[in-house]
Amino acid sequence: MKTMLNKLFLLSAVVLTTGLSACAQKQDKKETKQAKEATQIIPKKKMNWNPLTPEEERVIVHKGTEYPGTGKYEHTTDKGTYTCKRCNAPLYRSESKFDAHCGWPAFDDEIKGAVKRIPDADGSRTEIVCANCGAHLGHVFLGEGFTNKDTRHCVNSISMNFVPDQK
Repeated sequence: MKTMLNKLFLLSAVVLTTGLSACAQKQDKKETKQAKEATQIIPKKKMNWNPLTPEEERVIVHKGTEYPGTGKYEHTTDKGTYTCKRCNAPLYRSESKFDAHCGWPAFDDEIKGAVKRIPDADGSRTEIVCANCGAHLGHVFLGEGFTNKDTRHCVNSISMNFVPDQK
C-alpha cells in the first residue's frame, strides 16, 4: 500500500511540474513594434468593468495563474467567442482554439486588435493582456509547432467568459 501511495505521489508531482512548466517556456527575444507599444496600455474607464471575485482579481489584476487543468474552458469545443472577464471585449474565436495539452486553453490567433503583448522584464516570456482594459490573460509562445501559425496563447480560463454562437 505504501509503495502504491509513493507511486501516486510521484506521478502527481510529475504531472504538476510538467503543467506548471508548460507556460514557462522561453521564446526568442525579438521585440516588435507591437510589443513596445503594448507597454503603453491605457485602460478605458473602470466604471464599465465587471465586478471580480477575489480569485479573478488575483489572476486578472495581480497577474496570477490558475492551476493547470482547473479552468472551465480548457476542454470547451463549442463554437463561439471568448470575451474578457473584466470588460467583455471579444478576445478569441473558438476556431482558433486547440488542445495544447498544457493545462490551459490555447489559441493560435486572437481577434484583430484584441490582445496586447508585453515582454516580461527578464525577457523570458511575453505576457498577453486585454487591449481594452489591460486585464492579464496569460502568456504567448512562438515556435512550438503546435499549429500552422506556430503561436500558442496560453490563457487562464478565469480571465475569460464564453459566449456561444446562436444557432
